[in-house]
Parts: sequence; C-alpha cells; structure tokens
Amino acid sequence: MRRNPLPALAVAVAGLCILLPVALLAVWSVAGRWPWPELWPESFSLRGFQELFASYNHTGALLLSSVGLSLTAAALATLVGAMTARALAFHSFPGKELVRFGALFPILVPGTVLAMGLHTVFLRLGLADTLAGVVVVHVITALPYTVSILTDVTQACGKNLEEQAAVLGASPARAFLHGTLPALAPGLLSAGSMAFAISYSQYFTTLLLGGGQVRTLSLVMVPYIQSGDRTLASLYALLFVGSALAVFAVLEGLIHLWTGGRKWN
Repeated sequence: MRRNPLPALAVAVAGLCILLPVALLAVWSVAGRWPWPELWPESFSLRGFQELFASYNHTGALLLSSVGLSLTAAALATLVGAMTARALAFHSFPGKELVRFGALFPILVPGTVLAMGLHTVFLRLGLADTLAGVVVVHVITALPYTVSILTDVTQACGKNLEEQAAVLGASPARAFLHGTLPALAPGLLSAGSMAFAISYSQYFTTLLLGGGQVRTLSLVMVPYIQSGDRTLASLYALLFVGSALAVFAVLEGLIHLWTGGRKWN
C-alpha cells in the first residue's frame, strides 16, 4: 500500500515557510551592502553585532525585563482566564452571557481605540506611565485568548475527577490540585504561551500606556524597522524570536516535569 505523500509535503512546505524568513533575517544581520535587485549581499559586515555587544549590559537588562514583564502578564492572564473559564463552564449566574461577551471585548474593539480609552482611564487611576499599568493592559489584551482556550479545556475536563476525589474524602482544594489541575496542564500551557506571545509583541499599547518609561524589546526593535536599518532590525528580530522560543521551551519543560512525563491526551 502506497503512503500518501501529501502530509509530508505539507509539513515540508510549512517548515520552509518558517525557516526561510529566519534564514533571510540571519543573512541580513551580517549584510554590509545589499542593493536591489541583487539576490545576495555584495559585502558582509559585523556592524550589527558590534553595536549589540557594545551595549551588552543594556541589551541583556532589556531582554530580561521584557521577558519578566511578559511572563508576569501571561501568568496573571492565565490565572484570571482559568477562574473565568471555570465560572462559565460550571456555574449559572445572572449576566453569564455578558461576562462571556465581555471576555472577548478587547479583540472586538480596534486596538487603537482600546488603547486610547484605557490610557484615559489609567491617567485618572494614576497607572499611566507605570510598569503596573503596562502589565494590566497586557493582561487585558491577552484575556480573550486565555478565556477562550481555557473554557474549552475546562469543559472537556469536566468535574468527574473532583467529584470522585470528594467521594474518597478529599477536600475541594486537594481534589482540584491533585485531580483537575494536572488534567488542565496542557490547556494552561497553551493559554500561557499565547498570552506570553501577545504580551511580548505589544508595541503600541506599551508605548502609549508606558509613556516611554517602560522599555521592552519590541519598543527598541520597531524603530530600527521603521528607519530602514535592516541589519540591526534583523538582529533584534532574531533576538526577539530566539528569546520567545527559549521561553516556550522552558514552559514546556516545566509542564513536562509537572505532569511527571506523562503524555498529554
């Protein structure tokens, strides 16, 4: 029986669509002069690396602060999303559909309008131009995705494990921690990863709500892209992608340890 080559071909095409842009960024990061319409740079230069390593301490601190900010926002968005998903999945209360709609509201409103409205509110609350304000707006931006993912996962897991644990004498907290929570691990990882990616890539909301006081990797990278400095823009883009992938790898490893190496169904 002949195997269908289409799945392998689809995987190969998808891999090329991912790897080719990364390879192009790698070439641009060491390109000295690359005039159009040449298919290969005329010269190569390490100017980008020299400028990056010249401010190594600043770049390292910027990278750590950006990752820390996004991890904080992702953790809060996942926590709030999990609680909201549990309420929507297992409880009936007045205004339930309004809560479900409100959870999706940040992606229904244009991003510029949402950011401008939040900026006005944050000015009155004293959260504008602060790290706390940036974290809050990142959480709000990521909530629609965490709530959507975790609602489906929570409904799929159900409450059977908790009910069986309660029958055996476990407290509600212990039943949740040892029964439902491990089953939710894949969904929590997916929701947290999505929230991190959204927070890590925020530019306009960080610029507006942070007022230039809160600097992230995306705030530094985008001006290089807009100015046409493709060497430094490509180098920062590679740093951006590489750091995000490293965080995803660490998150997956932590979940693997948490679940004891069991395969996720």
